[in-house]
Amino acid sequence: MTPSDFLALDGACDCHIHVYEPGYALAPTATFVPPPAPVSAYRAVQQALGLSRAVVVQPTGYGFDNACTLAALKQFGPAARGVAVVEPGISDTGLQPLHAAGIRGVRFMMLPGGLLGWEQLEPIAARIAAWGWHINLQMDGRDFPQHLARLQALAVPLVIDHIGKFLGPVTPLDPAFLALRRLLDGGRCWVKLSAPYESSRSGAPAYADVALLAQTLAQDYPERCLWASNWPHPNRVPAPTNPELRECLSNWVPGAATLARILVSNPKALYGFED
Repeated sequence: MTPSDFLALDGACDCHIHVYEPGYALAPTATFVPPPAPVSAYRAVQQALGLSRAVVVQPTGYGFDNACTLAALKQFGPAARGVAVVEPGISDTGLQPLHAAGIRGVRFMMLPGGLLGWEQLEPIAARIAAWGWHINLQMDGRDFPQHLARLQALAVPLVIDHIGKFLGPVTPLDPAFLALRRLLDGGRCWVKLSAPYESSRSGAPAYADVALLAQTLAQDYPERCLWASNWPHPNRVPAPTNPELRECLSNWVPGAATLARILVSNPKALYGFED
């Protein structure tokens, strides 16, 4: 496939970006100082890649303060949805304005910088179930087997970041990858084919080790896959180029129909985009 295959897809969605605008203070728990990454800069990325929709994910650096993410959603309008980080015990009164702004999920980062831990997973899932939201989970995928039963039992859909983010060598036959497959088999879990640079040991431009996992997922679970750029590639030096990541996806998917499903149909169903 070629870049023109992307450009021809109406409603193509980038399912994981972060926005950092001047004037929003970082939380004391922030693990790094991000470069400016305003909505205006991302619009150029959208145009270059042939994308028209985006999902703005609350950065760990802003902690529980979703103000920058909400401001970004307002700028994007109906072509964007968001994933927030909410405080434990949030009420429906607290969720309602977030929902109205376009938030459709809660982020759980089980790596340094995350604020919500495993003990909050089920209570927050129960709280957001009536709103039709999902849990967006990022963790070391090597730990999927030990958490499989509780993830399968969640009261809401589950979205897994970054090809499972296996922070160690994993093959398609590894028990950890098989556990991810079992989650996808349940029909209420999605996985983002994104950020191969965060877990690859073979490196750019092909990320061959992670590419094998992504290809397996795209081939066997086209209805469960999403794609994301992870723009602006936080704390990654040097940052990959966005066309390079687009090329990765083109190499992972088995054909144009699967590409359209991953970029358009799946995110439309999950995030509730309207025609």
